[in-house]
Amino acid sequence: MTDKPTTSRTLSSSEADATGTGPSSQRPASPLRQRMIEDMSARNLNRHTQRSHISSCKRFAAWLQRSPDTATADEVRLFQLHLIESGSSISNRNRIMTGVRFLFRVTLRRHDLAAEIWHLKEPVRLPPVLSPEEVRRVLTMATSLKARVMLTLCYGCGLRAGEVVRLTAGDIDSEQMIIRIVQSKGRKDRHVMLPDEVLELLREWWKERPTDHDAAVAPRSRWLFPGRSEFRGLTTRQFNRLLKDAAQAAGLKKPITLHTLRHSFATHMLERGTDFRIIQAILGHDKPETTARYTRVATGLIAKVESPLDELSLPPARRRKRKAKKKTTP
Repeated sequence: MTDKPTTSRTLSSSEADATGTGPSSQRPASPLRQRMIEDMSARNLNRHTQRSHISSCKRFAAWLQRSPDTATADEVRLFQLHLIESGSSISNRNRIMTGVRFLFRVTLRRHDLAAEIWHLKEPVRLPPVLSPEEVRRVLTMATSLKARVMLTLCYGCGLRAGEVVRLTAGDIDSEQMIIRIVQSKGRKDRHVMLPDEVLELLREWWKERPTDHDAAVAPRSRWLFPGRSEFRGLTTRQFNRLLKDAAQAAGLKKPITLHTLRHSFATHMLERGTDFRIIQAILGHDKPETTARYTRVATGLIAKVESPLDELSLPPARRRKRKAKKKTTP
């Protein structure tokens, strides 16, 4: 992108990332960038969303080679075609244009340009799910007690990776046998069950966990899985390495992530006949449609469905007998 005077309202790569994500954060942000950050903060967007929006606008400015506030409707259209033709995935293209739309609609009040941005429908894919036997192998082959406890929390309680690493001692309620998930995705609190096996593992882990930073932290605020300081727990990246090691030791060939364990939890709960609304509450889903996608991968439920072909292949006598049995069944 071409250099602009310091008084220009640009979003260049040389400017400070006011969200604190890069080495250039020592320099002051441009007026346009600072105003956009203030607009995002005022709407309580989390830091990951802010970083994504800023990165998206920087990419648009680099392609435009000037300040985004000088863009025309035709240039907005051409940029979207450029993203598609350059091989960007639909999800990445939509993510970029969401950030650009925020700049036009909120910060610049250019609703005419925001109207030029269209959303591409993403392909619907089934979430990856492990069989119960595969889950058992992964948990059994965990390379350490810490790895086994964390992976068991993911599968046994349906927790996200970020929820596991943020757990503190005060979140475990052994009296009511629940785990409190505080301010998770969507800034929501919720409760999940605390299975007996998980509680036993947690008590075993509590005896072995590092206590280097406990002195400076209140007992209920101590991390279950401490990181390098008292201010942060283990990172999701470190957690993910524990899963990869366990999956490799278990001999799994299919690619899996930590979220695969959460998918497997929901699917296996459905197959066991757990009420749909209970699963929705445990997972923390606002919309039932989000939980409903697991019905498409619940192979146990699908396998039990009788095909109409079965009726055609039966002899007439057995067909009448089956129909009579169904009528008498309460």
